[in-house]
Amino acid sequence: MAAWVKGLGWVTRPLLSVVRTWDLDARRWVRALRRSPVRVVFPSGQAVGRKPGPEKQPRRAAPEASPHEQRQKPPLQVSASQTSCAWEESGLRYDKALPGDRRLSVMTIVKSRPFREKQGKILLEGRRLIADALKAGAVPKVFFFSRLEYIKELPIDKLKGVSLIKVKFEDIKDWSDLVTPQGIMGIFAKPDHVKMTYPETQLRHLLPLLLICDNLRDPGNLGTILRSAAGAGCSKVLLTKGCVDPWEPKVLRAAMGAHFQVPIINNLDWETLPNYLPTDTRVYVADNCGLYAQAQMSDKASDHGWVCDRRLSKLHKYEEEEEEEDLEPGASKAWLPELEVQSYDLDWTEAPAAVVIGGETHGVSLESLQLAESTGGKRLLIPVVPGVDSLNSAMAASILLFEGRRQLRVRAEHLSRDRCYH
Repeated sequence: MAAWVKGLGWVTRPLLSVVRTWDLDARRWVRALRRSPVRVVFPSGQAVGRKPGPEKQPRRAAPEASPHEQRQKPPLQVSASQTSCAWEESGLRYDKALPGDRRLSVMTIVKSRPFREKQGKILLEGRRLIADALKAGAVPKVFFFSRLEYIKELPIDKLKGVSLIKVKFEDIKDWSDLVTPQGIMGIFAKPDHVKMTYPETQLRHLLPLLLICDNLRDPGNLGTILRSAAGAGCSKVLLTKGCVDPWEPKVLRAAMGAHFQVPIINNLDWETLPNYLPTDTRVYVADNCGLYAQAQMSDKASDHGWVCDRRLSKLHKYEEEEEEEDLEPGASKAWLPELEVQSYDLDWTEAPAAVVIGGETHGVSLESLQLAESTGGKRLLIPVVPGVDSLNSAMAASILLFEGRRQLRVRAEHLSRDRCYH
């Protein structure tokens, strides 16, 4: 066995020398391939010279700038033209925003009310809302988007002259208040209701019905009310001073495009508000105070209105001398207009009507009652179950507006039947 092992080892010695020789020759051939010989000599003795190629020119070192030139050299700036891209299908161009682009800083202040009032610009988010604004004639200024497909969904003729800036989706997530942003935001000039073009279907279904918002401060309620006004066919919505800005992002989201379906006039005072009402308009005040339902219907307004009139007495400047406990049921104040109270489902649309909706905190104002009294209007009572404080302002507005729409439709049907009989 030992002899066999020794023999095997003797056999393997020449094999190892062969492997070493082959490995050495292979490495020589690799080195030879990497060389650039001046002349190649074949085994036959023939020698071929290598054709001289173009020599590489050594790089010249840039001249060092003087200390004065180094101080005068401006810092490197990246312009928007270097990031400009072409949209071949439409002939438009858009820019890719780079880190530190100053145009992105406007998104941090565009949501504030002072910016909207001073600059006259608003922020819209979402493809549907932006498309509705463009159809209504709103003037866009800048669009920020994360994907080019979002811009392609908009009408191309409305994008001429508009700055198109592509940004990262993370930037839009930082700017947006939504949980799932839609990837596109636009800055528009604040729309003017006189220059707007509202949908033809909306114009065909307009009714002699107006809505007056009195000191509404909740953005969600105002947006819902505007949506109900557009659905009911209101011809106009008037907002008094003290209401929340209708172009606030939260109001825009709750309204779902109603801003571009019904004219909205905001920041009005009670002295100029009657100028926006049609001739012979009667103003009706929504009584959504649930305490009214505890009184039974009678011919006296004081039997229904005295409880919620306590809320008005707190706001009147001459009421400081009297205590709130001194206000007895049936008592009448000289400064408080006495309006007849009627149920909301009775006919109150024989003439052009305007409905006043007050905020949930303070209710309707004294000025709204005075305007209703001067126009021959009434209080519209929405009865609720005893013990319920009041209805939500948006709910009360929806009930009254669609009740007015129902009454106007019934009246139109009766008139058409009478004409057929005659």
